[in-house]
Amino acid sequence: MPRKPPHILVVDDDIVTCEMLCEVFAHEGFETTFVQSGEEALASLRTFQADLLLSDIRMKTSLDGLSLLELVRRDYQAIPVVLMTAFGSIETAIRAVKEGAFDYISKPFNIDELVAIVRRALTNGAGKRPSAVLEDEGRTSGLVGRTPAMLEVYKMIARVSDSPAAVLVTGESGTGKELVARAIHTHGPRAAAPFVAVNCGALTETLLESELFGHVRGSFTGATGNKRGIFEHAGEGAVFLDEVSETSPALQVKLLRVLQEREVVPVGGTEVIKVRARVIAASNGDLEKLTAAGAFRRDLLYRLNVIQLHLPPLRERRDDIPLLVSHFIMKHSADGQPPAKIDEEALRELSGYSWPGNVRELENVIERAITLSQGGRITSDGLPHRIHLERSGNGTPPLSADDLADLFSGLPSLDELERRYILHVLDATGSNRKRTAEILGINRKTLYRMAARFEVELGLQSSPEN
Repeated sequence: MPRKPPHILVVDDDIVTCEMLCEVFAHEGFETTFVQSGEEALASLRTFQADLLLSDIRMKTSLDGLSLLELVRRDYQAIPVVLMTAFGSIETAIRAVKEGAFDYISKPFNIDELVAIVRRALTNGAGKRPSAVLEDEGRTSGLVGRTPAMLEVYKMIARVSDSPAAVLVTGESGTGKELVARAIHTHGPRAAAPFVAVNCGALTETLLESELFGHVRGSFTGATGNKRGIFEHAGEGAVFLDEVSETSPALQVKLLRVLQEREVVPVGGTEVIKVRARVIAASNGDLEKLTAAGAFRRDLLYRLNVIQLHLPPLRERRDDIPLLVSHFIMKHSADGQPPAKIDEEALRELSGYSWPGNVRELENVIERAITLSQGGRITSDGLPHRIHLERSGNGTPPLSADDLADLFSGLPSLDELERRYILHVLDATGSNRKRTAEILGINRKTLYRMAARFEVELGLQSSPEN
């Protein structure tokens, strides 16, 4: 007898999304059933055996996707669960991963990517239920964003937080690498222990060595007593080495010993002190290139880079800018005063700027704008001149040297060059059709026609309510 195709149960309170997903999966050869609430999903599972559950998280019913996940993992452990949301946050991502979701994806999603996730889930099964469940969903990390790129960061934080392995956080300056490091620590089993951060580029080699490893009395001028180092002070907690690429070759040798032998020797001392802290490092420089140039030890890179987590620059997640603006307005508004309002034109200018300083630069701009605002309203006039200058152009995301090389490689025809540039802008905007059309200086109908002409996949976008 022919093998029965897998049966997918789709759960979403939006009928259009349900019908579209059922059509997609039917085309892929799957059987599909959809319901529009968590309660209906449980009733369906009592009448037939689904092979996979695909559920929205936020639904206008009493049983949301996360609660449904918990019940399905309890009563139907063999069924893998994939969750969808347009309202991603680090708390929901961590809860989803730790409560046993196979994956957690954001809307609007790419159909091919969703189908690939479903196929992997059907092949691998639900897997074992994680032993740790995040109980305190109210804990916050300061990370803000709902774009697919940030959702991947959240999922990675959830997956590595319970591990003692070293983590290397990479990304441009101002992207929030220390926030990620703190989130990894906060959501792990060591959260009650200290999180100790040190900027390796801000201290001289001698002072940094003393800060990290401690020193004994008389080891250098001014050492009037013994001092515990950061690694010892952290105990079972975490040590965050920011800008680790700035360390000297001599200090890199000593860091390697910490990671290999789990021990330190204070400056001027002979006693070996065992250390138990987890190490999380960060760099805005390319450590691979520094290693190839002989400026960073390869064996240390291997020890630090057990798990790598990359933070995208703000220009690659522009859809998060309004959310970040709102967050920073609330953060920097005076106590007891209503938060400032921002004009649409000012928000458009902020969304069109390239943000070379990333999230840190955006926060500084908002704090400045609140200070200069009149009547509690942020206008375009209150924004720095550099933002106006860039906005006066066409708002095109800047092309890096690598982007330019890719764009012009092989001496492309004009049509091919146009196709490549559309793909570049789509990538830079996170496949946001409206933003892509604005940057290209065309309307969305023209964008659709160009996408069809050049066979460019625009991806699936759902309504903002989903």
